[in-house]
Amino acid sequence: MKGRIWLIPVTLGGINYDEVIPRKALTITRRLRYFIVENVRSARRFLRLIDRHFPIDETVFFELNKHTDDAEISNYLDPVLKGNDIGLMSEAGLPGIADPGAIIVAEAHRKGITVTPLAGPSSIIMALIASGMSGQTFTFNGYLPVKPADREARLKELELKAHKEGYSQIFMETPYRNQAMLESIFKVCNKNSLLCIAADITLSTESIKTMKISEWKNSVPDLGKRPVIFVLY
Repeated sequence: MKGRIWLIPVTLGGINYDEVIPRKALTITRRLRYFIVENVRSARRFLRLIDRHFPIDETVFFELNKHTDDAEISNYLDPVLKGNDIGLMSEAGLPGIADPGAIIVAEAHRKGITVTPLAGPSSIIMALIASGMSGQTFTFNGYLPVKPADREARLKELELKAHKEGYSQIFMETPYRNQAMLESIFKVCNKNSLLCIAADITLSTESIKTMKISEWKNSVPDLGKRPVIFVLY
């Protein structure tokens, strides 16, 4: 009998895990001994956070990220085929969104393995619903190009789609480039376009605010190295 793959929610930061992760998800995570993770070190840290006696040395971790060889991935579900449950875990939030977890989920479906998502925090969805922008029609665009010229061209494209089609445009940036992203937005986007900046979601320093770009220019936030989701409309 095959095991099951559980999609494990992880905190977006901080130590108050019991405030953001449902009890059922915690109970299931604590009993698993096989995990596919984006980063082994952060996965171990999370497991010890939710259970300081978690048997790390008795647990098998498969790492899935941009450095993983495609040839290795096909073997990651072997424990499930032998009857063991396995957890798929991102570095933060829910797996399969802005991380490579979808590769494993797709493989699980091909092999007839049951996939069960567990409820938990998603910075992308939480930013959207707190932005006041359209939750009926929206697009998550992931990370935008790094080079300024390419990033600015992409921002113009997203803003045009937002205005013409009414789709909220969600995107993110590596924290240390947040300020550069903001400068690009100020440079190329219409002053009357709406921008939501959602930083440190679920943390004590959480800040979520939507204003016109002209208003943001008069009150430029210092985003430092905070995790941020941007929503443009």
